Amino acid sequence: MSTKHHSLRERLAALRGPDTAPRPLDARALAALAANPGCRRRALLDAAGVDKGAVAEALGAPARFGQSRFAFSRGHAFEARVKAGRCAELLRLLGAEGAHAEVPDLGAAGPEGRAARTRIALAEAAPGSWTLLDHPLLALEVAGSTVFLEPDAVAVAPDGAWTVAEIKSFPILDGGADAMKVGAAARQAAVYVLALDALQPGRTRTDVLLVCPKDFSNLPTAEWVDVRKQVAVTRRQLTRLTRIEEIAAALPEGTTFDLAPGRPPAALTAAVESVPAAYAPECLASCELAFHCRDRARAADSVDALGRGLRADLGGLTTVSAVLTAAAVPPSGGDDDPTAAALRRAASLRAEALRACGDPR
Repeated sequence: MSTKHHSLRERLAALRGPDTAPRPLDARALAALAANPGCRRRALLDAAGVDKGAVAEALGAPARFGQSRFAFSRGHAFEARVKAGRCAELLRLLGAEGAHAEVPDLGAAGPEGRAARTRIALAEAAPGSWTLLDHPLLALEVAGSTVFLEPDAVAVAPDGAWTVAEIKSFPILDGGADAMKVGAAARQAAVYVLALDALQPGRTRTDVLLVCPKDFSNLPTAEWVDVRKQVAVTRRQLTRLTRIEEIAAALPEGTTFDLAPGRPPAALTAAVESVPAAYAPECLASCELAFHCRDRARAADSVDALGRGLRADLGGLTTVSAVLTAAAVPPSGGDDDPTAAALRRAASLRAEALRACGDPR
């Protein structure tokens, strides 16, 4: 390991807290990070392995989403069924019913060891036969930091092609599944495709196998999902991330997100606020710190709380107060700002609609 990487690891460990084990960054979180590459706060905390949910609790703005224990248990039970009998059901869904597959042991010490064992298993897969990797571990460099990712399965076909298999517990009803859930699964699978491409470009299929229960039964069924678009978007977004060492270097000396007992809440708040955030309403569904960031955006009267699309349309108007003023104040002569003109036109149309409905506002 290079001195640079060792130094970065020590810095991230100090940010996390010396006695705190790192929280692994999974593909779902990485896909969410790629959707908002301008958020340095999430990038740094995720790279350091900080438990953002615990930080949000300590800040008094806990996350309000997550998977129930029942859903978690159901998902594990369904995955066990798909992989029973040396992955017989998974082979059937891959179009190789009755075939025999090698399922190599991927156990090793530590994430680096497991990732190395995965690379060896992929390289040693025998041509002309099936090899199934159950929960392999892949490594991907993101903004100068190594992220370890664990897909449900990777299949090596007789022709040598690699296929990502994602096993989900939401159902496929009448031949189709919920579009939002399929989209989220596709973005997650795209991260795995990128990690495999980093090992050997062009070897991985860009259509992934999405395995779900059929209708209201527990019978596995599947559909192929083309993730070429998601792979391209995620690759582009991840390259836009500021390198982690640059973000860490800009922090005040002694900054830490340590949740040690007795630490004043104000100190943790100051540490979190020292890292710039890029809040958007979409964060509420994917980031544990979203409610804290929303409260801060509202307190600062920032248009960030209104969404990325509207924020882009408003140009140089960065506060809600400025937007309302621009909508109410007539032009003072000269060239009128087109954003302000559009806001005044919208305000005029709203007032006209309210009068037509008899609303005195």
